[in-house]
Amino acid sequence: MDSKIERLKRLTEKIVSYEILRKSNIEKLKKLYMELEIKEKVEDFEKLFDFKAMNLSGVSLSENELGKIKEGKYIQIIAIYKNDENKMKNINLKYFGRAEKVDKKFLDKIVEFVIRWRLEKSFKNMEHYKNLIKLIEEGKE
Repeated sequence: MDSKIERLKRLTEKIVSYEILRKSNIEKLKKLYMELEIKEKVEDFEKLFDFKAMNLSGVSLSENELGKIKEGKYIQIIAIYKNDENKMKNINLKYFGRAEKVDKKFLDKIVEFVIRWRLEKSFKNMEHYKNLIKLIEEGKE
């Protein structure tokens, strides 16, 4: 059976690897944010994470067909937010034109941006829920 020290060491290595992944992801996401000109719609990079979700139309994000274009469709990055009435609304962050006409390398950057945004959003959600648990635990004392 593993010793407590060995388990602690593996856990520490895992935490460090997540932090390295997150730092690298954020740097690449910021670069894509500029390259894809998302800044035109959302001036403050951190405001990107105020959106509840982000989707991509005209291109598949499923694992089996990642990056596969949908013939006859238009490529758009769509963000979802809650409006003042607490209803979910869509906003077009960026329109790229007809799927068949978008350069493959550029298309890959579009897909990468959405996937990297989702990864960072998952980290932020984890922090949010960790804070909620902390509030619950503090309330029990």
